[in-house]
Amino acid sequence: MRVPRRATSSGVRAFLAGLDWIMLAVVGVLLALGVLMIKTSTTHAIAGNPGYFETRQVIFLIPAVAALLAFAIFDIRRLQPYPRVLLGGLLGALLVVFAIGVTVRGANAWISVGPFQLQPSEFGKIALVVVLAAMAIERIDDIDLWRTTVTLCAVAAGPALLIFLEPDLGMALIYAAGLVGVLFIAGTPWKHFAVGALGLATTVLLAFWILPSVGIRVVKGYQLERMTAFLNGGHGNTAGYQLSQSKTAIGSGGALGKGVSGATQTVYNFLPEDHTDFIFAVVGEVFGFVGAALVVALFGILLWRALRITAQAATQFEQLVAGGICAMFCFEMVVNIGMNVGLMPITGIPLPFVSYGGSHLVADMAAVGVLLSIHRRRLAI
Repeated sequence: MRVPRRATSSGVRAFLAGLDWIMLAVVGVLLALGVLMIKTSTTHAIAGNPGYFETRQVIFLIPAVAALLAFAIFDIRRLQPYPRVLLGGLLGALLVVFAIGVTVRGANAWISVGPFQLQPSEFGKIALVVVLAAMAIERIDDIDLWRTTVTLCAVAAGPALLIFLEPDLGMALIYAAGLVGVLFIAGTPWKHFAVGALGLATTVLLAFWILPSVGIRVVKGYQLERMTAFLNGGHGNTAGYQLSQSKTAIGSGGALGKGVSGATQTVYNFLPEDHTDFIFAVVGEVFGFVGAALVVALFGILLWRALRITAQAATQFEQLVAGGICAMFCFEMVVNIGMNVGLMPITGIPLPFVSYGGSHLVADMAAVGVLLSIHRRRLAI
């Protein structure tokens, strides 16, 4: 059956009118900034090919924009009846990584696809939020009971544990942030969070300090270095050197920055991982305090729009999904910026939309697409 042209054009207009253009504008600015910072920080990274990383990041934008549009059109409520299928698919994808995965920067978390590497755990963070939201809705009348909280925590613990064993502590913590977001929006009692925080703190102390002190290694040596580097101001090991160079780059930027040509820490590769984990330090050196503050403000606007979408969601399921995504974005932003300035452990979490990388860029854009889809069906409040 042929669809009348007038009906098609009116549908497109309705779709465009339902988008959150403020959120899209913020994401667009962050994407452009990311390409510029990647270009600046990788000029001398590969001899004879100064545009290698910049070109790849631009290529990554193609599937990323496609993912945003696809999820903005898709009704996420269609997945609500199938949380166990999604969970099984997520666990299966993570197990495949152990079988055929390749190691990048110490973690066996990627699958090679031609010249590119895909990171299933990045895409899995959206799936996990949908799974948790659907299961929370099934138990919404008993959300204040311990068995509900324990069940949802156990569901999240499965994929998080597999990711931790890759080992990728940062991504495992992002999954935990999504869990907290869903539980909070669902109305889980505060005492459950208090007990959970105490249990997490105890686990961290055991894994990173108490057990290693008696010769029992639960985590890799480099993970322990990265987690503790911020405690001694960035001295004494490789991770400490990264942190020291990051703070030097940010501090040398001053109020208004040194500009692209004057950013010596970045341009001459004194700052390790400057196009991935420490790209916020590049922003600080190039654009100074003012530029870094503007980036923080952009993320603040992004989180404001995400919270607004959460509050206006048409259904409780969509509200939980939006809340989980918002929590993950907030966690990624705070931890990445915090580790760049020496206030948080170095966990390898990229800065959303700005850091180099295809999988996390596509996944984050897909998450924005989910938020836009929820926004299109929002309640008028």
